[in-house]
Amino acid sequence: MSIKITYKSTSNDRSIKNYVLFSDEEFKINGLHKLSISKSSNQINKLIISNKSKKKEFISFNLNPDQKVILIKIKNKLTATDNEKKGANFYNYLKANLIFDVTFLNNNTNATQGNNKTFIEEFLHGMQLKSYNFNKYKTKHEEKNIEVNILNSKKNNKKFDRFSSILEGTKYTKDLVSEPGNILHPDEYAKRLLKLKKIGLKVKVYNQKELKKLGMGALLGVGQGSVRGSYLVTMEWNGNRSKSKPLAFVGKGVCFDTGGYSLKPARFMEDMTYDMAGSAAVVGLMKTLALRKATVNAVGVVGLVENMVSGNAQRPGDIVKSYSGKTIEVLNTDAEGRLVLADALTFTEKKFKPKFIIDLATLTGAIIVSLGSEYGGLFSNNDKLSKQLIDAGEKTDEKLWRMPLHKNFDKLMDSKNADMQNINYVGGAGSTTAAQFLQRFILNKTPWAHLDIAGMAFSKYGGALNSSGATGYGVRLLNKLVEDNYE
Repeated sequence: MSIKITYKSTSNDRSIKNYVLFSDEEFKINGLHKLSISKSSNQINKLIISNKSKKKEFISFNLNPDQKVILIKIKNKLTATDNEKKGANFYNYLKANLIFDVTFLNNNTNATQGNNKTFIEEFLHGMQLKSYNFNKYKTKHEEKNIEVNILNSKKNNKKFDRFSSILEGTKYTKDLVSEPGNILHPDEYAKRLLKLKKIGLKVKVYNQKELKKLGMGALLGVGQGSVRGSYLVTMEWNGNRSKSKPLAFVGKGVCFDTGGYSLKPARFMEDMTYDMAGSAAVVGLMKTLALRKATVNAVGVVGLVENMVSGNAQRPGDIVKSYSGKTIEVLNTDAEGRLVLADALTFTEKKFKPKFIIDLATLTGAIIVSLGSEYGGLFSNNDKLSKQLIDAGEKTDEKLWRMPLHKNFDKLMDSKNADMQNINYVGGAGSTTAAQFLQRFILNKTPWAHLDIAGMAFSKYGGALNSSGATGYGVRLLNKLVEDNYE
């Protein structure tokens, strides 16, 4: 069920079926006498007293045979993410109780008033994030919208637009990750990204011929077994009129990953449509920045390939030359994401000379063994950038845990036949050696962070702010990083 929000200054009280009120932890409701429901204030207070002992997050009682009051208890000093989670929980409550029409009487409790001027927007944002579902390919689905009316409140367009932009970017990421591989192959993906020019992004698609001329042998090697093309796409947002260095975000876009000749097990291979979630997060972030007209210069770079098995596919033991000039022995064709990122990282650093580079990828199963689905793995050559990312993750509930990088891991990636090999055959430290491999392609000591989001991009069961399926992880995290530190 999706959410439709309407702001109203007045309303016919008799037409309202479900009133929603916020209370503090002591069940006190501020400003009740000023609201349109004030005539029933004594009755409401009596009903609240009789329901206090239930200690529930949401309390519901009948005001009369035709009208219901839903009370939402809000604790003091909640963070923005706590408020969003409260909204997500309220969406679940409405869905479970088949309530499709609610009217918020925008009263201020001590919890919602205070210094937080965006409480209601945060609450509604949580409802909207939780309401996402992907049913595009169901031929029959009856879905009712939940009509949400905000009464006695004037819409703040600036605040609304900010949350709307973040929502749109996150939703776009989820849509991309949710598409099946036969629909969102690299050719189609590149076409969709060109459409982002409409919102002010400067988009450039490099095709196979151009990539070959540039010398991107690592990226092209991954996609050579597919009948689809391989691409590198850049998306630029120039929101700062100064010629300041851009912030750079790089994403792995393996639209489907069979593992190549190092074939994956058949069980759960269908989930490999989400092996492009790193690129989708970059795209969703760039869309968010453009929609909210962020006052920064930023660039998103995504490598789009399909890792298939065919007579032309890359073999274990092949040696490729990367854009950096360094050669790579491909010992395992299922360690393909790092090959795509290797060329994308060096290209981004060389062409855009950014302030920092952050890459996102569903890179290793080892990170799931380490961190499960609670944290993304963070690897970085820069303490300041790492702290900024961790802080942004805590604020958005898209958490990160910093993992080690060390020169001693380099020897595990050294090859007898090339400058390096793409896997560590000794065993252990799978996520760290993958990150150590990527670090070799940051040539000019640019501040860099690698986010391994293999455990975060897709959820079988859903989380506090997302339904099951694609999570949109990374969009809100990186948008917060930009807002707090670079605008």
